[in-house]
Amino acid sequence: MQRAAQRDDRARQTRGKRLSRVLVCAAAVPAVLITAACSSDSGDSKAKGSDTGVQQSAGGSAGPSASASPTVQAAAYKKLPDACAVLSKKTLTDLVPKDTSGKKGTSDDPSSRASCSWSSLDNNGVKGSQFRWLNVSLLRFDSDSTRGSGDAQAHAYFVRQVKDASVVDGAQNSKQTPLSGTGAEATAVRYDLKKKEGLFRQQTVVARVENVVVTLDYNGAGLAGEKTPDADGLAKAAQAAVKEAVGAVSSANGVSSSGGAGSPASSSPSKSPSQSASKSPSPGKSASSSASPSKSAAKKS
Repeated sequence: MQRAAQRDDRARQTRGKRLSRVLVCAAAVPAVLITAACSSDSGDSKAKGSDTGVQQSAGGSAGPSASASPTVQAAAYKKLPDACAVLSKKTLTDLVPKDTSGKKGTSDDPSSRASCSWSSLDNNGVKGSQFRWLNVSLLRFDSDSTRGSGDAQAHAYFVRQVKDASVVDGAQNSKQTPLSGTGAEATAVRYDLKKKEGLFRQQTVVARVENVVVTLDYNGAGLAGEKTPDADGLAKAAQAAVKEAVGAVSSANGVSSSGGAGSPASSSPSKSPSQSASKSPSPGKSASSSASPSKSAAKKS
């Protein structure tokens, strides 16, 4: 009996020792797992952080560098002539015989905007009167990094001027004719306009020479029973006058120009570069306000 009891005690002790070892091992397993997990996360974090740093570094080095400001071709012409002096005495005598001095238009910047107008009334008493009105407007554009080159701005304004002259309310027998040998580009627009004073024959010639646009308005009417002037004669006179005005613009800038698109003034705008690109005049503002032919006639009569 005693031996059996001793065997049982030894068996219990043996089982107890085995159980203790099992529990110790079981307790140790989670700690190992936790340590391993932490070690794994730490490695991943470092790896991710390293990857992010590489990406950021790569992104920083690959970023676009600051681009240089865009440049535009300098404007060829830097000033305008006196608008009242762009036509010769002979030309003015032919077009407006009773007023060769002209009236200069107001301008806040004569180097960019100028105009002059003439109003002639040849009163023949009971035989009627011949009325003529002439206006020359000059508008110069400077090159600008935002708006573009002076030539491009002038071309856009030239197109608008021609379009505006072609869509006048009440115009009859309208005709548009491109001209050659007058600056870089030129177009003549003519039409008849009936007023209470009589029938006015209107001629508008728009020409561009480099970065300057010249607009010449010329109209005539026979008043109080006088004969209406010939439209072809007025057109021919207006076209010759605008060519003369274009030449005056080139001469004012020290350029000898024959008036053609292939002239020295057109062939190398960079020969007379602007010192700086300044704000160009607003194309929306006309170089001068066109007086109504009927109002001018009424005042003179």
